[in-house]
Amino acid sequence: MTSIQMPQLGETIVEGTILKWLKNEGDTVARDEPLFEISTDKVDTEVPSPVAGTVSKILVQEGATVPVGTAVMEIDDGTSGAAASVEASGAAGSPEDSGAAGSSDDSAAASTTPSAPEPVADAAASESSSPAAPAAAPPAASAPPPAAVPPPAPAPVPAAAPIAASAEPMPDRGPRSQILSPLVRKLAKEHDLDLGQIAGTGTGGRITKSDVMAVIAAGGTAPAAAPSVAATAPAMSAPAVAAPPSVVGAEEIVPVTHIRKAIAEHMLASTQTSARAWTLVEVDVDRLVKLRERVKDAFAERYGVKLTYLPMVVRATVDALNEYPDVNARLDGDSIVRHRFVNMGIAVSYDAGLIVPVVRGADGMNTVGIARAIADLAARARAHQLKPDEVQGATFTITNPGPYGSVASVPIINQPNAGILSLDAIVKRAVVVDDAIAIRSIVNVSMSWDHRIIDGELATRFLARVKHNLETWDFAEDIGV
Repeated sequence: MTSIQMPQLGETIVEGTILKWLKNEGDTVARDEPLFEISTDKVDTEVPSPVAGTVSKILVQEGATVPVGTAVMEIDDGTSGAAASVEASGAAGSPEDSGAAGSSDDSAAASTTPSAPEPVADAAASESSSPAAPAAAPPAASAPPPAAVPPPAPAPVPAAAPIAASAEPMPDRGPRSQILSPLVRKLAKEHDLDLGQIAGTGTGGRITKSDVMAVIAAGGTAPAAAPSVAATAPAMSAPAVAAPPSVVGAEEIVPVTHIRKAIAEHMLASTQTSARAWTLVEVDVDRLVKLRERVKDAFAERYGVKLTYLPMVVRATVDALNEYPDVNARLDGDSIVRHRFVNMGIAVSYDAGLIVPVVRGADGMNTVGIARAIADLAARARAHQLKPDEVQGATFTITNPGPYGSVASVPIINQPNAGILSLDAIVKRAVVVDDAIAIRSIVNVSMSWDHRIIDGELATRFLARVKHNLETWDFAEDIGV
């Protein structure tokens, strides 16, 4: 018997939500066959089976959010010698040394998909509900006397003892309890909460979003500490899966999806955090358009991916970021952190909304390498096969609404970046060239930038450098066709 556990797909991932079971009890599964879809605070992905066998038991409902390491399914792989049982035997605990489904991506075919991103802004934040563990143990009669189970009455007491006034200091919850997700830190900062005084119910005592929300709901006062298993069953009865759309009169009511909630949180947090300003330049890309038309077929045949304008724009932008490092930076308290490398976030639209996979080390790639990396990330994003580490760590972001016909867009900054560059539609315009009217291919390249970090002069000089690179560079040699 093998116990399948909620995998930890990244260092800051502390819990996951079961979006959909792909196998039912009694179904046979092959090794590496997808078992269920999960959503973390970074990505949605499928979890493959580490063994072949028969699904013996499903331990967690669809829609439930559980901590990393929680047993969610049991598979009879024939190693126990006993037949698979579908009876409710009360075995809520999982065997200790069972194999966890650890990886969200085992597909090699997706990397050759020649799709290129056609996004809008940025995405990927976090959304989770209270953790659910297996069966709850009876209330423990530990050291704290009768006050261990708080009566409902004291809850409304206004400013009773702030968290620090609890009976005794919070116990040391171990090193894992100190790993906090960005959302937890943000919520604590916004509501001026002391994380050291909040009891974590996650794996190893980690503080989850639901722990912080419980304190906020109590008016900033930490509820009396209860055993972590006490919050188990309720989470199972409150699925996070959106209900199907309903029609009321002439209106259709569509529940907000998990990803849409995450995007909403991230976008709202960005607008509330940064002092956004915006600048636009016109770029003559007539040479690039003619070059692409001439070599795109040979490029696709040679490298296995489509040649779009985006990799060339990334190359031109990387050079500008190296020239103006304050644009490739983030604000950390009273300091500006300049990155000596470029991890380029590329906004990608897919069926669930928007996500920003990251081309790491873009400053060390040529146009061919960037084109391959973008095609791979975009294909796996749309196939829900990205790993959490592939959607974080961007130092700058580019979004590309041009394929949809946008001629000027004002994207929201992908925090904690200093700016986000937008590539709009390439259109033919009548322009003045050497005192004569000419028809040229023109594109608007704009940037939303954080006025806390950079000023208008720097933003304009940065965009002027991108413009100069796109208008003057010879990309024919760079793409090797």
